[in-house]
Amino acid sequence: MGDSEETETSYSVGEGPATRVSLSLPEGTAEAIRRRVGKREFSAFITEAVERELRGQILDEYLADYERRNGPISGPEQERARRVFDEVFAEEGQWPAAS
Repeated sequence: MGDSEETETSYSVGEGPATRVSLSLPEGTAEAIRRRVGKREFSAFITEAVERELRGQILDEYLADYERRNGPISGPEQERARRVFDEVFAEEGQWPAAS
């Protein structure tokens, strides 16, 4: 970094250009994905799965923070929060920031 002002572009989950990453999977898992979606859709399948996991983790962080501040949330209330969370971000096509 140093003294020069370098600006680094920051993207939210699901945004930005595609970037190559190295990924190791058990062969049986990789083959099951190929059989299900084909070779061409393999990356899209992995991307969607990872984004679902991130969304779940972000919601879990939010709910844990909410409980620390306001007390326990019942099971039905947690499920309602998950449905609302999924609906809102599916409609807006945006992701909340991870804390």
